[in-house]
Amino acid sequence: MLTITDLTYRIGGKALLEGASVSTVSGQRIGIVGRNGSGKSTLLDLIRGDLHPDQGDLQLQKGIKLGFVAQEAPGGPETPLDHVLAAATERASLLAEADTTEDGHRMADIQARLLEIDAHSAPARAAIILNGLGFNTAMQATPLSDFSGGWRMRVALAGALFAEPDLLLLDEPTNHLDLEASLWLESFLKNWPNTLILVSHDRVILNGVATHILHLENRKLTLYAGSYDTFVRTRRERLAHIGAEAVKQAAERKKLQAFIDRFRAKATKATQAQSRVKALARLAPIATPVEEAGISFDFPQPEELRPPLIACDKVSIGYAPGKPVLQGVDIRLDPDDRIALLGSNGNGKSTLAKLLAGKLTPLSGEISRAGKLRCGFFGQHQIEDLEPDRTPLQHMAELMPNAREQAVRGKLGGFGFSQDKVNVKIRDLSGGERARLTFALITHDAPPLLILDEPTNHLDIAAREALVQALNDYSGAVVLISHDWHLLELAADRLLLVSGGTVKPFEGDLADYRKFLSSESRGQSGGQDRSSSTAASRKEERRDAAARRRDLAPLRNKASAAGKLVEKLTKEKQELDRKLAGSENLGSGEMQELLRRQGELVAALTQAEEDWLAAEEAVEAALNG
Repeated sequence: MLTITDLTYRIGGKALLEGASVSTVSGQRIGIVGRNGSGKSTLLDLIRGDLHPDQGDLQLQKGIKLGFVAQEAPGGPETPLDHVLAAATERASLLAEADTTEDGHRMADIQARLLEIDAHSAPARAAIILNGLGFNTAMQATPLSDFSGGWRMRVALAGALFAEPDLLLLDEPTNHLDLEASLWLESFLKNWPNTLILVSHDRVILNGVATHILHLENRKLTLYAGSYDTFVRTRRERLAHIGAEAVKQAAERKKLQAFIDRFRAKATKATQAQSRVKALARLAPIATPVEEAGISFDFPQPEELRPPLIACDKVSIGYAPGKPVLQGVDIRLDPDDRIALLGSNGNGKSTLAKLLAGKLTPLSGEISRAGKLRCGFFGQHQIEDLEPDRTPLQHMAELMPNAREQAVRGKLGGFGFSQDKVNVKIRDLSGGERARLTFALITHDAPPLLILDEPTNHLDIAAREALVQALNDYSGAVVLISHDWHLLELAADRLLLVSGGTVKPFEGDLADYRKFLSSESRGQSGGQDRSSSTAASRKEERRDAAARRRDLAPLRNKASAAGKLVEKLTKEKQELDRKLAGSENLGSGEMQELLRRQGELVAALTQAEEDWLAAEEAVEAALNG
């Protein structure tokens, strides 16, 4: 299908690919992974012929139909459904010819071919794809010019999927999708009948879809069989093997060199020494892969505020009087909350986030906030608001007018900006670097609340893992909107469903939500042909699922409370241990009191851990029962 041989490509004298080779076969679903800036999108441009290699060769199988999502979002009076149908160019051409031809034989050929490509079912297939990407029936008939750029990019994606090319190239297809549409796309691509090459930093998509992983590292390409998790494990084993071989070879080289140094000058050993010189020359050093420097997110720890941070009582939210987006919102946000806002795009998640961040005032109802509450808000479009001709150092210095330059540099260093990088203009930073700068800016004053609206769009997998770690280390409250399932699973422990003009707790975990979405999708895709008995059965399933979530809720709450108690006691014990480590400054009475409290904490922590394990086991038993 695709063969790359000794390919080299340079930009501005810098090689992104150098002597890279790989070969693929038809039917593979390949996920391309690598650090931001390593050249993944460039590789897609080379495959589709938009760029040409400086050296080497790239060959595609002759006669294949290539598909990709154009960078320009479609627009104009055309509807989403019309645009998607037009992506099947052969069908569109045949239908146009059928309207004009007067040749009976040609008409027969056209109709036979239309039947062969199943052209008559095309509108239904196109509607299914659009529906999966979030377009209801009314939206499918609305002019493209009425949609935002993100929604129009969804239409472009729908067109590429509908055309069913022999080779489909996708570059970060989930960036314009919400969690619900991402789940649908994962399911759709699992059953993709042809070859797929996908650039993505979403490890859930890569695990669910990819049959192979193509790793771009150090300007080379290496193809691994299996999912992303399999790739990580295989690569780790490979690196460990190379490292062990390098250590073994270094010992052998040292041994040979020692013999040569000792006996070179002795006539009786000259022959053996010379043979070892030749052996040492033949022993080519094993090149050990250089691991790239890790990315970090160093969120400063906030002061602890008394709960609640925010309380909403029958709040209505919107942008114009009398036109609420959400009504009757009753939610409470406490200092240790980790909340994920669920619900498809357009239902008001970002609107709710803006209310919590203080960027919107309620149309009606009451909202109260803790007196010293500050919020770090990461919005979907904040990265584009950075001034292109300024540097990270200038942006941060503006927020810290009384700080010394070294302190400003230190803040930026906590988010991976080296001494040189802080003076690079924003226009020359990558998307991932701009995202990290935005995180640094919104957390510079240690806010007790972080609200993150699609924070991972510009982050590679390593940076996403660093973000997860930073959020788990951060002691303040977090509200997340994200299509990154992996991030939500590891960073959120409370779910709110924003749907139908209101906000309600979702009783269950993300696995339950995935099942909920799957059942909803099955209900929508059945159309009007569903029998009443099937509909009743689905209604009964939803009722049973809701009852199961209600039954599980007390167990989950108990497990969550036990986990938080373990965390609290652990922190208290660590703080007490630090005090005892500096005991030379303590009086005997104070020392005795600290030791007594230490004993109490050890006993309490042991009991709390046992209670936590028992609660988790109870949840697991209920799930499997």
